[in-house]
Amino acid sequence: MSTSHEGLSATITSAANPRVKWLVDLRRRRARDAAGVTVVEGYDELRLALDAGVVPRQLFWCDALADPTTQVLLSRVTALGSEVVRLGPAAFAKASYRDSPDGWLAVVDSPGVPLDAVTLRARPLVLVCEAIEKPGNLGAMLRTAEAVGVDAVVAASPVADWGNPNLIRASKGTVFAVQVASGPTADVVAWLRRRALMIVVATPETSTAVTDVDLTRPVAVVVGAEHAGVGASLLEAADETASLPMAGRVNSLNVAASAAVVLYEAVRQRAALPPGP
Repeated sequence: MSTSHEGLSATITSAANPRVKWLVDLRRRRARDAAGVTVVEGYDELRLALDAGVVPRQLFWCDALADPTTQVLLSRVTALGSEVVRLGPAAFAKASYRDSPDGWLAVVDSPGVPLDAVTLRARPLVLVCEAIEKPGNLGAMLRTAEAVGVDAVVAASPVADWGNPNLIRASKGTVFAVQVASGPTADVVAWLRRRALMIVVATPETSTAVTDVDLTRPVAVVVGAEHAGVGASLLEAADETASLPMAGRVNSLNVAASAAVVLYEAVRQRAALPPGP
């Protein structure tokens, strides 16, 4: 069932509509990969994606759920030439993967570029995340990476994909504001070598504190999955290993917290350098 409203295309009101079913199907990685798209849900996430230059393929919105102060997004997306589809509350609730949807959901191209397409500055700072399973951890690391201004975040032998809607939500949309790439660990190591990046692996299995490692050079900070840590091939490739000072009973932090500590240590060290070109 659908109704016309204010010059827009017909409003989809049925949760059984094929387009709503398609949005639900995009929760599956196989469907996202086949279509080369993902879903961005939420006003804040969509606004940041637009600010980063993302042009939605389609925007699905529900004015009954959207705060009137957020509806400026509608004109922004319309001006980009994207298709805009209005959903009724029941249809939007079916398409949404949030408990409390805010009426904004867009289909966009999947984030990520090939490794060799990543661009780096003269003294780059790269974060490498190996075999991270939880989208929430990757999303949290992306927020930190964007905050500190890393050149890129690279997933080595990834488990979660960059287009996972939960990752996009956890990143608050910063997955579109930071260069992201992925590849098998062997390919990532080869890429790091070609780019002449010093590989610094964060691990509790070393006596070298992160504060004693020179992070002012072109560097790739490597973190691994919490249950297994960084794998043997990256450990063997490491130019330095670094641990975090731990005064308590536990010997490690959550991987997102560990990455944040090391990245901000790099920021601290680099801030002490004299101004360069």
